[in-house]
Amino acid sequence: MEQSYFEVLRPGINSTFQDRGRFGVQYMGLAPGGAMDYQSFLLSNVLLNNEKNTGTIEFAYQGPLLKLIKGKTKIAITGNVFFKIYSQKGEVIGETYRTYDLNEGDQLDILATKSSVYGYLSIEGGFKLNKFCGSVSSQPRAFIGPNDGKKIELKDKILIIKNSETKENKIIRNIKFEEKKIFSVLPGPQFHYFSAASKKEFFSTPYLITKQTDRMGMRVLGKSLENLVNSNIPSEGIIKGAIQVPGDGNPIILLSDHPTTGGYPKVGSIISSDYDDLIQQNSNKEIFFQLVTLEAAEQQFALYVEKIKRKIANIEKI
Repeated sequence: MEQSYFEVLRPGINSTFQDRGRFGVQYMGLAPGGAMDYQSFLLSNVLLNNEKNTGTIEFAYQGPLLKLIKGKTKIAITGNVFFKIYSQKGEVIGETYRTYDLNEGDQLDILATKSSVYGYLSIEGGFKLNKFCGSVSSQPRAFIGPNDGKKIELKDKILIIKNSETKENKIIRNIKFEEKKIFSVLPGPQFHYFSAASKKEFFSTPYLITKQTDRMGMRVLGKSLENLVNSNIPSEGIIKGAIQVPGDGNPIILLSDHPTTGGYPKVGSIISSDYDDLIQQNSNKEIFFQLVTLEAAEQQFALYVEKIKRKIANIEKI
């Protein structure tokens, strides 16, 4: 049987293959990586009855234009995304958080994210990808992952594991995209390095997300933090969401493709339940930080998990 596949007619901006990431290898210099917006990634797979960690295409701002050259598949797109499907029956303006059938010759045009950054494309059964250290996540800066670790490129062939056999389609209704401005922060290991006055300003004044933001980190501009101890520390392990403060006092929030170690003091860390919303913020957006306790962070994470469960429970057949 001839292999079913898509051809890339336009790669889009920063389109890569992503699953949950690779874990247990940071000691070897490999960051976990993985989907930036875990909730959107997960729901794209659940809609298609895929295994929860099936690889997807993650795109930023504008996604790819794909033509299904051979085969039949079912797709789901999640995030706040505008897309169209072109088939022999005509043009369809797509709806996110529902599934669609694609037949041989159809084109999928993911035109733009709306007031957000990242979106996800899943197909039934998944893309045919080789794993590295247990994951299909791409890290282009390190040339790690499928497609030789590169972003998806023009004329690439994207292979499909199997043709779709499912007749019904599914939808999650009433998905809301609410604007979030305040992000919760746990104190970091060097929290005491910074003056009380500058910490007060950090948690009470706005910070602007700059264009110097990608999958590795997010630079923000606002009141600079005054370091009373040392702007350099012995390199130590870093986690996603950590807020580093280099010598100029301007914070850098480390994201999914962060370095494995770093030598700048860390004033805090974005709590896990706020991370998905944070990375969906466009540049030139003002945000605020608030200090929370570990107990509060755990409560917020429990609510985050519960919200995902409710969305999965609300999946309907159409």
